[in-house]
Order: sequence, then C-alpha cells, then structure tokens
Amino acid sequence: MDSKKFAIEAAKIAIARNCKDVVILDLVGKSPATDYFLIATGTSDRQICSVAEEVLEFGHKHKLRPFGKAGMEQGKWVLLDFVDVVVHLFNEEFRDYYDLELLWGDAEKLEIRSEK
Repeated sequence: MDSKKFAIEAAKIAIARNCKDVVILDLVGKSPATDYFLIATGTSDRQICSVAEEVLEFGHKHKLRPFGKAGMEQGKWVLLDFVDVVVHLFNEEFRDYYDLELLWGDAEKLEIRSEK
C-alpha cells in the first residue's frame, strides 16, 4: 500500500471513530522527513488511544510497522510515525497549541472521501 492510500485509510478510521477536523497535509517535496501528516482531534483520551490502536492494527494488517510511537500513555497527543505517514491524534487543547496546520501552511490538504 502506498503512503497516500495509507494516510487516506487511516483518516477514514479517525472519521469513522468520530474524530473531529480530520485533515491530511501533503508534504511531498516540502519535508525531507515524511510525505503526509494525518491530523485529527479526539474528544477524550480514551478515544484518541482507541483510534491510535486501530490505525496500528490497520498498519500491521498491511505490513506497515511504525518506526516510532509516543503519547499512548497520556492520550493527549498520540504520534504514530510510519516514516512516510505521520499520524497526529490530538485533544483539542494540544491541537490548538501546536497548530501544525499553521506550521505547515504551505502544504496542500488532501480530500478525504468517507463512506459515512
């Protein structure tokens, strides 16, 4: 599975699990570290961790293992680094504070078509 498709499918998981403001930033040619950021806001620590676990399971199913992961213990900001795709699952406070969309303001946002 290519990185763009993985980012879109991971976004669909977040949408299906009722995350808010789900966006994918296309960083191809803008970042030497990754191709896509998936950013989503959860409504609770439990929801954020649950969505992260589901994305990890989806990656495992498609033979994509994360290079790193952080924040699962607290659930305020969970980061899953699949190298070409980095998943950021935030609570509202942390998302507003770090404002990755502003930091990467020159990145295009990919459209996510959900079955929902």
